[in-house]
Amino acid sequence: MTLVLLVAGLVLLVVGADVLVKGASRLAAAVGISPLVIGLTIVAFGTSAPELAVSVGAAWSGKADLALGNVVGSNIFNVLFILGLSALIAPLIVAQQLVRLDVPLMIAASFAVLLMGMDGVIGRIDGIFLFSAVVAYTVFLIMQSRKESSAAVQAEYEQEFGAVKKGGGQMVLNLAYILVGLALLVVGSDWLVDGAVQIAQHFGVSELVIGLTIVAAGTSLPEVATSVIAAIRGERDIAVGNVVGSNIFNLLSVLGMSSMVSPAGITVPEVALQFDIPVMIGVALACLPIFFTGYLISRWNGALFLFYYIAYTTFLVLSAMQHPLLPTFSQSMLLFVIPLTAITLVVLAVRFHRSRALAQ
Repeated sequence: MTLVLLVAGLVLLVVGADVLVKGASRLAAAVGISPLVIGLTIVAFGTSAPELAVSVGAAWSGKADLALGNVVGSNIFNVLFILGLSALIAPLIVAQQLVRLDVPLMIAASFAVLLMGMDGVIGRIDGIFLFSAVVAYTVFLIMQSRKESSAAVQAEYEQEFGAVKKGGGQMVLNLAYILVGLALLVVGSDWLVDGAVQIAQHFGVSELVIGLTIVAAGTSLPEVATSVIAAIRGERDIAVGNVVGSNIFNLLSVLGMSSMVSPAGITVPEVALQFDIPVMIGVALACLPIFFTGYLISRWNGALFLFYYIAYTTFLVLSAMQHPLLPTFSQSMLLFVIPLTAITLVVLAVRFHRSRALAQ
């Protein structure tokens, strides 16, 4: 019965997010918001709605570890698994705006969460600060987008999403999509949290680990579908913008709202401060050299991302099981694989900038 509850919750979350994104994207296009900004805001925030519903629900019911694990795990999953899989399908073009503004903001927000959690809790004041930042970010993006001509935005949207239907009836239909999507998200998140907690109790695994793995991957399914489909269709700015925007939304809005509604704030376990949040920061930092290398995420970059996600998940499983292979696995990653990868990325970035300088 627990597994049925978990799967049913995931299905409702995915369907709810899809319906919500459909209605919200059409409304955004009707008022002249560009596809990149739609990817960074409406699509990204909509596909992150499951994380919001699950984390806020968990925080409200006192399951802070699950709420934190969901956010941190989702951000790691989004970059390593989703961008990795999307890049394997087709090399992804990275918009310069992402490198100049959005990725640095994602990195800054990741560091802010680490600093806020140093005292062992992300409290309501921290939550208000985080949520205020996402409001300011969204307003800035929309204002920037509205500077483009409405005709150009409509043409770009129709090229990537199809013709925009207008009229009073269509407006009501889009609003209905949003309301139905939100309702499905609320019910689905409740079922998913209940199922996840029961699984954690049954196997004797912490709620933090369950949040970092099963719940994080499950609530990120809408991002998987959105980015992979965008990559297949050649909508590469949407594929990358969706992931970066989702990560920003997770840190600022999901974690912000969760710490605001939690009776005692979001407790940050020592293991999260020492390992999981630093991994999330490292993943965010890894985007910069890859994004700078020709503003392209190549297939081998995608394979590298997927490898690291498998390695991270393997570490969590070995750690939860207290497996004897854990020390050997950890040392091989720290002493060989990670340094070799870092050196390779730095060399590629230097080569790219030298080639650009010679070309100019």
